[in-house]
This record gives sequence, structure tokens and C-alpha cells, in this order.
Amino acid sequence: MKQYLSAIALFFIFLAIYYIGSFTKIPFADCVGFVLSVEKGEFETTATATSHFLYTNTGILIKNLTGLHAIEASRFLVVTSGAITVAIIYLIVKTITKIQWTAITAAFVFGFSFSFWRNAEIVEVYTYNSLWVSLFFFSMVKAFIEKKNIHIILSSLFLGIALWVHIQNILLIPALLLFLFYFRQEKQYVYPSFILFAVLFSSLFILNMSQGLPFKSFYSSDQGTWVEDSLKQTPMELIKDLFQSLVYLIYNFNIFIFFGITGMSLLYKTNKQMFYVFFIAALLVYGFSTFYLVSDNYVFFLPFNIIFALSIGYGLSSVKYVSFKKFSWVCMLIPLGYVFAYHTVLLTEKGREADTFKKYKGGMKYYLLPWMNDNVGILEFTVDNKVAPDPISWMTVSAKEYIRVLKSKGYTEEEIRKL
Repeated sequence: MKQYLSAIALFFIFLAIYYIGSFTKIPFADCVGFVLSVEKGEFETTATATSHFLYTNTGILIKNLTGLHAIEASRFLVVTSGAITVAIIYLIVKTITKIQWTAITAAFVFGFSFSFWRNAEIVEVYTYNSLWVSLFFFSMVKAFIEKKNIHIILSSLFLGIALWVHIQNILLIPALLLFLFYFRQEKQYVYPSFILFAVLFSSLFILNMSQGLPFKSFYSSDQGTWVEDSLKQTPMELIKDLFQSLVYLIYNFNIFIFFGITGMSLLYKTNKQMFYVFFIAALLVYGFSTFYLVSDNYVFFLPFNIIFALSIGYGLSSVKYVSFKKFSWVCMLIPLGYVFAYHTVLLTEKGREADTFKKYKGGMKYYLLPWMNDNVGILEFTVDNKVAPDPISWMTVSAKEYIRVLKSKGYTEEEIRKL
């Protein structure tokens, strides 16, 4: 019971943190498109690579049930999903290590990690996706550690649901199959688990094809050729991608990277089956995210980041580092690290140049600080007919449509600027 009280406490702590730091105005990127979908209230009826079927429909459902504005309904979904995910991280590490302080530390390290924190402050699919992915990981850990076989079925349920949130989760299927293979002797649980996942997975194709979409619509998009472009990169570009991925890792986990690596080694020695399941999941997600040629590829690392946070918690549980308990409070200083990085960058000439170049959406604050309160909004940018030095027409198209919808509901341009 105590662990669940701690999980609830962590939920409310991060719910407050994420709400306080949440966006003041609809940010740039895909945010306005998601809010527009919720505002229209037209449920998604296809599950394509970019429609994010379950995320969009959940946002609409929250709006319809609560009467909240589309912006607030979207904020509630994102922030709540983020806070629940942090609590689940705590529960997973506590299940593995049985040590309270390591579980709490791992939860704070993940909750304060830049990529996750940033996505908990904007309107995006990734905290909601992380919620279902973390439940998938939790179920597998429960089956491995506590031998509760019902979680064999739940693991397939949660990954099957996660596929309806984001296509990227297809990369976790090999981990699920290996997990089921290790429990193959538990036929009364493994067979239903496999069938359940097969039904949930195949339903994506059936739904799309029943509406005239091609078979590949679930995993392809007509909005870009990102996968094809990724495969055309030169060796030097791939090396640059790898270096950038390591920078992301350092910025997310700072000094705790050491404990993450230690946790991998420790898990390999103590539970090879669980190690291999999580290793294949981490490897596929990290590899794809590293070389996927999109401007915001940092968000695709989040399932890997969850695994790495679990590894940090396991690494901290090593008897060699028991003395670190008295210094575990340093995880509370992670936010100061972002402030320090931001001001350090502005001390450099290139940093100031980048700040000026990106000023249209908040400068280097947008890139180095995870919180988004008092941000520059895409709607005010569009209403004022501003021009960006970057190609952002795909954002302003959705913004203009949302502005038309808001005006049709009686909003003035001055009111829209504040949204």
C-alpha cells in the first residue's frame, strides 16, 4: 500500500509541476493541428501514421464530457498523462529493486528529463503514448519479477492499445514476441495474449481498408517521405545523427547516465531474460530515432528514455552505490541545469545568433528550457502575418484554419492572439 501512496504523491507533484509550466499560448510544431481536431469535435475514423487515432479521439471525448475548451481539454490530457507516467516509472523501479529511494529518484530523473518534460508542457501525442508504453513495460516487469501471469495478457493489451496511439510502437513488437517466447510454458496465458495482440494489431488495417484506404496507410504517410530520406543519408550524416543522439541522452539524463549504464550491466548479470527483452526494445527505438530524418526526432526517443530511466533506478540499487542515497537529492537540481545551459549558450556568439534567428518562436528558450509558460504562440504569429526564417507553412495552414473556426464562433483577433 505504501508504494501506491508514494505513486499518488508523485502524480500530484508532477501534475502541479507540469500544469505550472504548461504553455500559455498554443506553441509551434504540430500543436495547433491537434487542438484544431479537438475543436472541430469530429472523431477520427481512420488509424493512419499521422492521425493518432486514440490520442485525438480521447481529446475530443474529454472535451465533450467536461465541456472544457479544446485547448484546456488537450492540456488536461497531456499533463495528466505525463504525471501518471512518472508515477508508473516509480512503480516499475520499486517492483524491480524493492528500494524506495531509488524508485523515487528514478521517477524524478525521468520526470525532469528534458524531452519528456517538454512534451508534458505542449499539445502533443507523446506523453499519452508514453503512458501506454510504460504500462506495457510495467506488465512485463510484473510477469518477470512477481510471476503474476495475468500480466502476460495485459502486456499484449497495453502494447496493442499503444499502436492505436502511435505507429512508432511497432518497434516494440519484437520485444513482446521475445517476452511471450520466454513464457511459452504458460500456454493458458501466452496463447490468449498473442491472440489479443493480433486482433488489436490487425484491426488497424481492417479499419482503414474498410474505408477504402490502402493496406500500407497504417504505417505510411502522404505528408512526407521521411523514411525514404533517412535511408538516403551519407555516412557522415549518419555519424552526425549518432552524435546528436548522444547529446540528447546527455541533456536528458546528465550525471545519471553513469547509473543507467551500471543498471544495464547489473540487469544482464541478474536477469538475462528481462535484459534481452528490454535491450531489443531499447535498441530498435534508439536506432530508429537516431537516424529518422525529421526536425523533431528527439521525441521518438521517449520509449527508449523510459527504459533508460528504469535502468538508472536499477543501477542506483547496486550495493556499490548505496552511499549515493544521501546525495540523491541532486536530482532536484536538474531544472537548474537547464537554466545554466541556457545562459551559458547565450554567452557564446553562435548562441546569440541562434537566439536571434529563432526569436520568432521564443529563441533559445524554446530549445533549452522545458517549461513553456509565457511562450510565443503560433496563433498570434499567424494573425499578425509574421514571416519566419524557417519553412513553417505546414504549421500556419492549420493555424489559419483554426483562426477561421474561432472567428466563426465569435472570437476577435485580439482574443485569438491570447490563445
